[in-house]
Amino acid sequence: MTPIPKPAGEIAAKIDAWWEGNAEEPRPHLGASLLGHPCERWLWLSFRWAVQEKFPGRMLRLFDRGKREEAAIVENLRRIGIVIHHTSADDGGQVHVKLAPHVGGSVDGIIESGVPGAEKTRHVAEFKTHNLKSFNELKNKGVFEAKRRHWCQMQCYMHGTKINRALYVAVCKDNDEIYTERVEYNPQAANDIISRGARIVLEEHLPPMMRGASPAWYECKMCPAWSFCHETHCIKPRCVNCRTCGHVTPMSDGTWQCEAMRKCHGSLAIQSEQDQRDGCSRHVIHPDLIPWDLRGVDEFGNAIYDVNGKRVINGGQGNGITGAVLSANLLNGEREPRTEEAIPF
Repeated sequence: MTPIPKPAGEIAAKIDAWWEGNAEEPRPHLGASLLGHPCERWLWLSFRWAVQEKFPGRMLRLFDRGKREEAAIVENLRRIGIVIHHTSADDGGQVHVKLAPHVGGSVDGIIESGVPGAEKTRHVAEFKTHNLKSFNELKNKGVFEAKRRHWCQMQCYMHGTKINRALYVAVCKDNDEIYTERVEYNPQAANDIISRGARIVLEEHLPPMMRGASPAWYECKMCPAWSFCHETHCIKPRCVNCRTCGHVTPMSDGTWQCEAMRKCHGSLAIQSEQDQRDGCSRHVIHPDLIPWDLRGVDEFGNAIYDVNGKRVINGGQGNGITGAVLSANLLNGEREPRTEEAIPF
């Protein structure tokens, strides 16, 4: 009998391709899960959608597994008498906590009662999955030392919900071991963390690299912005959107305003998140997201650069070169951009 031919990885490849084709868009706010990150430049770039990490399908499936683990954790907590409101989609939707304009997050759950040793105390619930190495470090050092960003995230959620305790529940993906830790609200730390995020999102210019940053520094090497910071200093074409445009400014009331829209339509406000993602033909790359010095602005609102003695105009009006075309040229190693007609796509 002729054996059935093996698919030779085709099924796995197609599954991963599906996940890659259905990856989530960057979140519209600066999330509480990021606020403990040590690099302010990365936080600014992330919030501006200037660097967007693309994960392989395997990693996206791994993230999804972590999300699906939440339901199992909740069920186990309920089995021992803990009263918890799980904020998954099948239990009323996530609880979004607004911490400051453009800054917020979504809480995994709210515990009303039943935590052993503090049965009557309300807790913010935070769930995480770990590999064995990470899990063992967590057990040995505790969440504050081993996972500072998770600790910062819980401080933000306790501040936003006005609940002064958090329950951290970690599950090891290798052996299903569970680790739990109660965390106390630290008002000063929470205020400092949130204030830092609120300041970063409103900063007009790209923050400097963190102290000690270098191409070989381990935190830089693992960062999605490594190429931008240490190699190209230019956004990729897929990051051409309202938030990477020099015309656009985040406002202290949580809105976004566009100077180009005011000139065209008499209105400054960008109406929707999707409008921000789509951008428009008048996009001009923010001067801090391109490796040239800005020399001025022409009558159309295009940016003018002097590149090796040549006048280069970035913008979608008049004789300007659009941001997507310009960044494609630069990332292909062409420091003197061609006209759009010469671009082979």
